[in-house]
Amino acid sequence: MQAPDSQMRREIREIPEAVERLLAAPEAVRAAADAIRERDPAFAITVARGSSDHACSYLKYVSELTLGLPSASVGPSVASIYGARLKLDRALCIAVSQSGKSPDIVELARTARRDGACSVAITNNPHSTLAETCDHTLDIHAGPERSVAATKTFVTSIVAGLMLLAEWKQDEELRRAIHRLPDLLDGATKTDWSEVCDSIGLEESLFTLGRGPSWAISNEAALKFKETCQLHAESYSSAEVLHGPVSIVDEGFPVLCFAAADAAETAVTGIADNLAAMGANVFVTSAQAKKARRLEHIRTAHPLTDPVSLIVSFYAMVEQFAARLGIDPDSPRHLKKVTETV
Repeated sequence: MQAPDSQMRREIREIPEAVERLLAAPEAVRAAADAIRERDPAFAITVARGSSDHACSYLKYVSELTLGLPSASVGPSVASIYGARLKLDRALCIAVSQSGKSPDIVELARTARRDGACSVAITNNPHSTLAETCDHTLDIHAGPERSVAATKTFVTSIVAGLMLLAEWKQDEELRRAIHRLPDLLDGATKTDWSEVCDSIGLEESLFTLGRGPSWAISNEAALKFKETCQLHAESYSSAEVLHGPVSIVDEGFPVLCFAAADAAETAVTGIADNLAAMGANVFVTSAQAKKARRLEHIRTAHPLTDPVSLIVSFYAMVEQFAARLGIDPDSPRHLKKVTETV
């Protein structure tokens, strides 16, 4: 008798539909983009934790690459613990939280607005405290997400932020790519990365690598290995891994490299091939690889949307790997769905 699907697996399959719902409700995105364009911020700060912070890392690269807008993550404790005031005139503050409840996230968003920033909440709860605190709220329309491991909410958070930046810039090419995502993400849920599971086997540690927007995806992947598989995974920029971490790589050491069809693809694939030549068991989402093993992947016709399909393919794989290990991905030990920190 076949085991029932996990809640996590069902929610991964719902990602294309959730993105479609988000795309069907663009009014709040347009209103926020118009207001931000009028304010003309000189820089952006982000505030988030966990998967939401990885979404912010992705949006940092997008804002810098498309708008030339420097962006930095600010630790919520700057406000919630230390009570510091920040110089945020002409700043944009993007706060990302699935629940919109965490007191430290809310406090930094509140003080950022007080100190002069235009604030935007990206949340799955448009009636949350965070939403009430910010100037603008983008509802990610993910619907209920019951598995502890965030999947739908991570993807819809980055798509909501991507929509905001595309509208702000009025980038028609990026808008078209975003609207193509639902069909492409459906394909991404069906890619076969089972050879990655086979390669990891009983290994207790691995690397995930990326660069630029794909490094944010690598960060999220490392977290999910820990959450759902109780496996020690460390994420590095492919530009950093040779600066020390490579010392622990030995024969058969697993490495998963995320490469989009962007200016960093050749560099990421080159590092993947280097590590494979050292004996590591390396997988990469690029057809350019010569020594590393090429993974099936869905290209989206835009370098900034490619990472979205890559994380969906990863989610499908990591849920299967958890099941193979006999671990319930819906209830990781020591974790709960909503984590509220001060």
